Amino acid sequence: DAQRIQRALEVIELTGRPLSVQQRGACRALPWRVLKLALIPHDRERLRQRIALRFDAMLAAGFLDEVRGLRARGDLHAGLPALRAVGYRQAWAHLEGATDFESFRLQAIHASRQLAKRQLTWLRAERGAHVLDPFAPDLQAGTGALLRTFLAGVDHGAATALR
Repeated sequence: DAQRIQRALEVIELTGRPLSVQQRGACRALPWRVLKLALIPHDRERLRQRIALRFDAMLAAGFLDEVRGLRARGDLHAGLPALRAVGYRQAWAHLEGATDFESFRLQAIHASRQLAKRQLTWLRAERGAHVLDPFAPDLQAGTGALLRTFLAGVDHGAATALR
């Protein structure tokens, strides 16, 4: 992965220490308290639907025109990290004639759902996080209660789940 190798070399150049050493140091306790909140929906199907609606809203707002404009610049190509991002990769391929519009749309939605799944996996592994369902009717009240408890300095102990 050329991008990660380049980043690792940059870290060594700037700090004189390998990235692995930097990361090990990050495991030490922080000198401040941290309130970790993780938005993890209980209803995965609802999340899938919201992702599709969000992508359709992006299309309606001119996403494809944005990518057309980027292609028209002439100094960009599909291999650049920013253009390999979810949605952009599929749009670029569509504009190059690799897919029809509906295939492009479905591929971009699928890629967005895969990204969400990876993010949820990462969040579930986050120790000490308070899990909140973004679709819960009492989300605002529950989040406010967690924040008030945290700001009051009360030891909130083990992670909680608000579903």
